[in-house]
Amino acid sequence: MPVGILGIGSYLPENEVSNAEIAERVAVTEDWIVTKTKIEARRFAAADEATSDLAAHAARAALDSAGLTPDDIDMIIVSTSTPDSPQPPTSYLVQHLLDARRAAAFDVNVVCSGFVYALALAQGLIAEHPGRRVLVVAADLYSRSLDFSDRRTATLLGDGAGAVVVGQVGDDYGIQRIDLAARGDLQRLIRVEAGGTRRPASHETVDDGGHFFRMEGRLVREFVLEHIPPALAHLVKEAGVLPTDVSHIVPHQPNGALLDELDKQSGFPNARLHRTVERYGNVGSASVPVTLDAAHREGALNDGDLVVLTSFGGGMSAGHCLLRWRHIETR
Repeated sequence: MPVGILGIGSYLPENEVSNAEIAERVAVTEDWIVTKTKIEARRFAAADEATSDLAAHAARAALDSAGLTPDDIDMIIVSTSTPDSPQPPTSYLVQHLLDARRAAAFDVNVVCSGFVYALALAQGLIAEHPGRRVLVVAADLYSRSLDFSDRRTATLLGDGAGAVVVGQVGDDYGIQRIDLAARGDLQRLIRVEAGGTRRPASHETVDDGGHFFRMEGRLVREFVLEHIPPALAHLVKEAGVLPTDVSHIVPHQPNGALLDELDKQSGFPNARLHRTVERYGNVGSASVPVTLDAAHREGALNDGDLVVLTSFGGGMSAGHCLLRWRHIETR
């Protein structure tokens, strides 16, 4: 049974943070940021906004795109590694904000790969219960876990949310294949060390910066360039299509310099690699749906186009999806 995207939307906070502001806080130059990351700006959530608020905004946009109401949704899956709080699940807060009382809900935390993992779950749920509609939302709010003494991370990350409504589509459309991967042996490459059961929040964990986002950037780059191109080749081969048939690549947006390298090695000669990192920075698991929505609103996606979604991040994790695009009216 073909399962695909019925509607799509995104939300970026209004507060645009320039490189000039970041450079002053991190003690680097604006030129250093652009050279190292290609990022020119990012968005930070307002003081009264939490992850659930960003997620709800994106969800409403996706519902509007699909021509549906919250009452039409059977399940809500929220991908985030920056929840409002440890409990309750952020998806329940989103359900409440939408007043989607019919919908069951749960969270997924696979860091930056979470959106593709959530798509796989949605596909399985709909295959088991034909006719159901699943709202998949990816939202991350990293601005509150940044260490502005660490230029390697503070220059990269921003806040945002993207959402899709997933349901049955016509023959030949929708998800053609999804591949997921996990490398727990590389867990130290991307991490937030404190705030859980191993290192509960305390004066000590706050004082030593244990609640900040940390990343080993060079090793992450090596992981991406070693593992992602062959994984994408495997994805399309197993789906029975040629690399030349792919029209679009929508990747996670870690930083612009890494995307330049990934574009050269992707192996899809006719595909356009879509980017939002210059405008929004790295918005975690929201990167893929935010970028997919930007491509949709730009009118770049044509009915029947083959689209590769590729995500990678903390864990280390990876998720890849081959999708045949079904035309969605721009509202």
